[in-house]
Amino acid sequence: MKISFTINGIKRECNVNSTTRLLDLIRDDLNLTGTKEGCGKGECGACTVIMNDKIVASCLVLAYEADGAEIVTIEGLSDKNILHPIQEAYIETGAVQCGFCTPGFILATKKLLDENPNPTEEEIKIGLSGNICRCTGYQKIIDAVKLSATKIAEYKRGEKVETK
Repeated sequence: MKISFTINGIKRECNVNSTTRLLDLIRDDLNLTGTKEGCGKGECGACTVIMNDKIVASCLVLAYEADGAEIVTIEGLSDKNILHPIQEAYIETGAVQCGFCTPGFILATKKLLDENPNPTEEEIKIGLSGNICRCTGYQKIIDAVKLSATKIAEYKRGEKVETK
């Protein structure tokens, strides 16, 4: 079947069969490899994308369900060669270890901060609860979300964020 959708701001049309997962369409057909397969059961968050303004595990969504959808992957977050403030914050706080889970965490952070621009540490933990990291111990990820919130607020005010 033919589906059409917008991914990272680009209209696309693809032929899919009834068993193709959104994850496979994104990675294999569209070559957007930032979205990772971790568990294949929707439990780890590595395959997180934003679809129709909701966080989804792309390993659990059939591709045909994306017909008419608007999807954002990690590749759609940056502006050409300029990193998104969330991506910068993850790098600056050392929240990126092996990097496998990072795209999912970054997209979950974006969704969290879109809904709550100044979350408490407990709200951050809840907002990221669908994502698992085996490398960082989570504190650096929490620090990255806090720095992201600051960077985004300063960016919206037109200020340049300097970090050490």
